[in-house]
Amino acid sequence: MNILKYPFWILYRIWFHVLVAIPIIVLLPFLIISILKEEWYPYFFKLAQVWAKFILVGMGFRWIIKREQTPEPDKSYMFIANHTSMADIMLMLVSVKNPFVFVGKVELAKIPLFGFFYKRTCILVDRSSERSRKAVFLRAQKRLKQGLSICIFPEGGVPDEQIILDEFKDGAFRLAINHQIPIVPMTFADNKERFPFVFFSGGPGKMRVKIHKFLSTEGLISKDAKQLNQEARSGILQQLIAYHKK
Repeated sequence: MNILKYPFWILYRIWFHVLVAIPIIVLLPFLIISILKEEWYPYFFKLAQVWAKFILVGMGFRWIIKREQTPEPDKSYMFIANHTSMADIMLMLVSVKNPFVFVGKVELAKIPLFGFFYKRTCILVDRSSERSRKAVFLRAQKRLKQGLSICIFPEGGVPDEQIILDEFKDGAFRLAINHQIPIVPMTFADNKERFPFVFFSGGPGKMRVKIHKFLSTEGLISKDAKQLNQEARSGILQQLIAYHKK
C-alpha cells in the first residue's frame, strides 16, 4: 500500500524546497539589507520567522506550543532541542520570540540560496575540527554581548532512526555556564514523523512543542556541565516518551 505514497513523498519533498526558496526570493532585498550590519540581526530574525511560518503552513504543519516558562524579552538564553528533521530550524524560529543565533554544521552553507544567508548569520562549526569547535565559543560570546541568544541542537547531528534521543554534547552547557545564561530545554515531539531525513516518509499534521522549565546556570562552573547536560537530556527524553504513549 505504501507504494501508492511514493509519488506523494517525492512531490512533498520538492514542494518543501520550493517553499524554502519562495520567501527568500521575494524578501531578498530586505534580507540583504538586514545582514549588512551585525546590529541589524534582530530585523533579519523577524524576516526569518516569516520565512519559517510560510514553510510550515505551506507544508500543512500545525504547531502547538506548551510552555512551563516563558523567556523574558531582552534577555539572553541558551535554547536547546532534540534534532530529527529539516523542519526543526523552522519550528524553533516560530516557537521562540527572543532573537537567537543558530550554532549549526558548516555543511548546510552549501545549500543554494539558503546557504548564502546561513553562513552570514549563523555560527558555523566543523565538528571534525577542534579549532572550529573552539572558535564557536568566541563567536557565541560576541553574539551574547550584543544581547542575542544562542540555539544549539546538542545531539551534534541527527541520530539513527531507532534512537529516540542521542547523547548530548557538553558544548551548549559549558557555553551557558561560562556566560551565566539560563538553558531552555525544548521537546519537538512530532518532527520525526512529520518530516524526517528519511526521504520516503512524512506528511502534514501537528507539531507539538514543549518548552520546559529553564535550567539555571547561576553559580555553576565548567565541571558542572555534565550534570546539567544529563538533567536537560533526561527532561526531554521523558517528554518524548510521554508524548508517544498518548
